[in-house]
Amino acid sequence: MPYSYLSHLYCPKTGERHDASRIQQLSSVGAPLLAAYDLQALKERWKPADLLGREASLWRYHELLPVLDPANVVSLGEGFTPLLRTPRIGRDLGLDDLWLKDEGIIPTGSFKARGAAVGVSKALELGVKALAMPTNGNAGAAWSLYAARAGIEATVVMPQDAPLITRNETAISGARLYLVDGLISDAGKQVAQAVAEGGLYDASTLKEPYRIEGKKTMGLEIAEQFGWRLPDVIFYPTGGGVGLIGLHKAFKELRELGWIAADQPLPRLVAVQASGCAPIVRAWEARAQVSEFWENSQTLAFGINVPKALGDFLVLEALYESQGYAIAVDDAELLAEQRKVAELEGAFVCPEGAALYAAARKLREGGWIAAGERVVILNTGAGIKYPDTVQVDVPLLQPGDRLPR
Repeated sequence: MPYSYLSHLYCPKTGERHDASRIQQLSSVGAPLLAAYDLQALKERWKPADLLGREASLWRYHELLPVLDPANVVSLGEGFTPLLRTPRIGRDLGLDDLWLKDEGIIPTGSFKARGAAVGVSKALELGVKALAMPTNGNAGAAWSLYAARAGIEATVVMPQDAPLITRNETAISGARLYLVDGLISDAGKQVAQAVAEGGLYDASTLKEPYRIEGKKTMGLEIAEQFGWRLPDVIFYPTGGGVGLIGLHKAFKELRELGWIAADQPLPRLVAVQASGCAPIVRAWEARAQVSEFWENSQTLAFGINVPKALGDFLVLEALYESQGYAIAVDDAELLAEQRKVAELEGAFVCPEGAALYAAARKLREGGWIAAGERVVILNTGAGIKYPDTVQVDVPLLQPGDRLPR
């Protein structure tokens, strides 16, 4: 069997096909390119039982990933993160069957490692020598570290307010790191200018086709971990929205392969944003096909501070097709949930992940989620990467002092 069943790339707006054996960025109409696989051939040869005994990483699904030669795989052991039942916070939220898919334990401390692993591996296979990208922090850190492992030069531009830990991760990898006094949209303009001048592969969100393929493995894992029975609802923190697009793509591919029943409803996807930056929510409420740029965006959940996503039309399409929802929460609400989840479940989730619990509380109270439905919270990173979101006043004892009762 081939290592990968990658067939071609295509434009989701025009259907135009592109050669996957060459470096490709956007389509002729400026849309992201998506990877297509020979699912009919794969359906005849690949079954769930074939996964038995494979390594516990995202590369266990290599037939449905774009790297053709295993020699080009660049890995730090990413993927197959735990899917944990969380009954105590579930009771607090009024959800009887609540689960946490915890991406905080993945290499580099966030789910961005998935996109970086597959994206860098394919870049290596295509002969890329240098890449550049804007970032809010975690993606830049992940791509820098994986690029270092692959021997590819990385240039990263991030807002100066990005979390310090992600800045340090990027810098220590040897990447060329620059800070911009602005937002990720400003960093994106600077990267685009540098790419246009030549010599750099644009690894910006959805400007290369393969990050989404790494992210979709979260959906493949959730399906496998639940025995190929999909949950009813999945909450996802949405900035660029690549992971949400990838989840929906994964479930549709599994359905076409026959690994999930044709009559099994796909999970209702919930895009969660911050009230200080909610372009997808505003567009979804208007039943629009694209979002508008969100002026003066601001939130403590830095990873979802994306005023305008390139793939917004794909995010909205996934929400509409899955009969999902888009909802915004306040920073105060997500900080309260971050503490509550830690106290009840021992999970220190990132601010973006905490926002999901605030959203779940609202949708359960409003009746959009029924009590018995199976709900997955997709925490995208480790809370320890955002130390400034936790403010504590700890008593100071002197030697010889007795512990207060």
